[in-house]
Parts: sequence; C-alpha cells; structure tokens
Amino acid sequence: LVGTLIIDQLLESRERQQRIEKLNMVIGTFFSNAGTPLLARLIRADPCIGTLRQRLVVRDSWKKDDFTAMKKVLEEYSCGTEIDRIDLDAVRGFLLENENFFLTLVENPMVFEHESFTDLLLAINHLTEELKARGSLSALPKDDLGHLAIDIRRVYTRLIPEWLRYMEYLQAHYPYLFHLAMRKNPFDENASVVLGIAA
Repeated sequence: LVGTLIIDQLLESRERQQRIEKLNMVIGTFFSNAGTPLLARLIRADPCIGTLRQRLVVRDSWKKDDFTAMKKVLEEYSCGTEIDRIDLDAVRGFLLENENFFLTLVENPMVFEHESFTDLLLAINHLTEELKARGSLSALPKDDLGHLAIDIRRVYTRLIPEWLRYMEYLQAHYPYLFHLAMRKNPFDENASVVLGIAA
C-alpha cells in the first residue's frame, strides 16, 4: 500500500510538472507572438518608465535574488500610461490582428492553472472588445478616454510582471531562448536581435 501511494505521488508530481512545462510553452508563445510587441507599445506611454527602464534590462548574470528583488520593485511601482501618448488606432489594429490568437489561448484549459496569466489574457480581450466596439477613436469624449485609459492600465500592470516571470523561466530552463529574449527586451533601448556590429 505504501509503495502504491509513493508511486501515485510520483506520477502525480510528474504529470503536474508536465502541465507546468506545457503552460510555460503557451506563455512563451504568447510573448513571442504578441505580448512583447504589445508591451513595447505601452511602455512608450508610461511617463515614469525612466525610473524603471534600466532596472528591467535583464542580463544573463542575474540570479534568483535579482528577479525576486525586481518583483518587489514592481509591486511598489505605480505603473501608468497616459492615453494621449497612445496611438489608439494602432493598438486596436494590433489587437484585432491577434484577436483569434488571444481567444485560442483563453480556450486552452491549461491557462486557467495560472491565475495571473489568465487575468492578463482576460484584460487584453476586454480591451480588444472596448476598442472594437467604437468607430472613430480620434474624437472620443473625455470620460470615454478615461474609461479606455483604465482598461489600458489594467493590461499594462499585468503585462510587466508576467514578462519578468517569463524571462526568469527562460533563463533557468532555456538559455538559448533567454538570450534571444534579452535581445528583444522592450525595456532595453539598445536591444537588437542582430549580434555584433555590422561592417
């Protein structure tokens, strides 16, 4: 009986680890296809990003303590976006281009095992619906712009911590993917996927 229980626990642990691995693959696909480009758009609308930008230039020398410390900084950071700095038409176009992709992720049952990532996807889908429901975005009333600003902030404040967790996971498990992600870091103004200097 004891042996059976131990085997069951080992199998359950292995299955849980496999689910986590598959979920992280889904999250990686999200950031590769849409999450990182969306974050780059929203960063430009954050007037306070200068206080945070350099601290989020993740390096391969980072240790677990560095990620932990940065997560605490993000918890205290008053993330904000100024809606007049955002090209709403461009954001709507980007979200609509990826709408089916986002919906596919939401429909994936594994996603619901990661509450904060689920919240992020739901926030993105809500923002997509809000922008899609409007015609022209160029002359919206002040109150309506304020409403959209809240929706955008909701997405932004969830994107950054998820991106940092994603980078930590890549560094620990997939160094080659981590190095590419470093060269695409939306916080790094000098980031380039091209290695070295062209002749």
